[in-house]
Amino acid sequence: MTEVHTYKPTPEQLAYTFGGQREPVLRVNPGDVLRVYTEDCFGGAVRGVDDLPTQVCTFPYLNPVSGPFYVNGAEPGDTLALHFVSITPARDWAVSSTFPHFGALTGTSHTATLQPPLEERVWKYDVDVAAGVVRYHARKSDFSVELPLDPMHGTVGVAPGANESRMTIVPDAHGGNMDSPQLRAGVTVYFGVNVDGALFALGDGHCRQGAGEVTGVAVEAAMNTVVAVDLIKGVSTPWPRFESDAELMSTGSARPLEDAFRISQHDLVGWVGGLTGLEQLDAYQLIGQAGQAPVGNVCDPNYTMVASVEKAYLPSISAYEGAHDRLRGIGREYGQE
Repeated sequence: MTEVHTYKPTPEQLAYTFGGQREPVLRVNPGDVLRVYTEDCFGGAVRGVDDLPTQVCTFPYLNPVSGPFYVNGAEPGDTLALHFVSITPARDWAVSSTFPHFGALTGTSHTATLQPPLEERVWKYDVDVAAGVVRYHARKSDFSVELPLDPMHGTVGVAPGANESRMTIVPDAHGGNMDSPQLRAGVTVYFGVNVDGALFALGDGHCRQGAGEVTGVAVEAAMNTVVAVDLIKGVSTPWPRFESDAELMSTGSARPLEDAFRISQHDLVGWVGGLTGLEQLDAYQLIGQAGQAPVGNVCDPNYTMVASVEKAYLPSISAYEGAHDRLRGIGREYGQE
């Protein structure tokens, strides 16, 4: 029987790592629904244009997540499925910024240059859920424009294996800070389980984000999110995968960017081949001509690429025993705001 859980962490309960033998904050069963509050990447400390992140935030306490949540019955070698029923901004404002030595168009610790660091600057956005927009206001002129509201979670993942602890800002095979705009409501994400209980967590809500998160910071917001949970026993998943009503998507996170691209494409070729029975080169050819490659991030310690293909080109396939359709049904019945 489906049970609906609610979790809103206090500031002291926010987590900043995946794994590392963290104790779970809640236990859920496959088929349950979780209503969870997540704080923004600054932990709510940046509230206006005068709140510079380097002054009001303390490293490494950035990019907090809510969790971890223990899924009863999950064991290494299984696959965890999380369906995002809804992602709704929790406040009527959001913030973004530029950081010294962070982002795609500045020198960083990994791309060392002699140019001066970028100016640290904060932008505050108006969030209008009813109108479905966020309002951008330039800092050095009176320019303003409405952008479509497109909520997503930049960070979601499970505990890595071998008692490893990873900062939430780092994306890898366990998920983490993938920053893919494709991770929006209506999408199911699949993770390989590395430890008993899976120990998944989520955070880093974005009201919207451009491809690549080029400045390093999206329109960052606290979120009220509804997630439906499932478990596929005895089926492994090497890298996080997404499924929507229309597409299958594989992710890859690495540096350099071309390796992240290769990981995502390699995984999608293998996934499609397994679902369709196509021989490897036949699957490779199909993805080569029908696939897309949306960019997740080019600013985090690892970059993230996504490889996608429309399910219309893959007739009669059913991924992960129909988990997406099953969770979508559970979400519609139990997960409404």
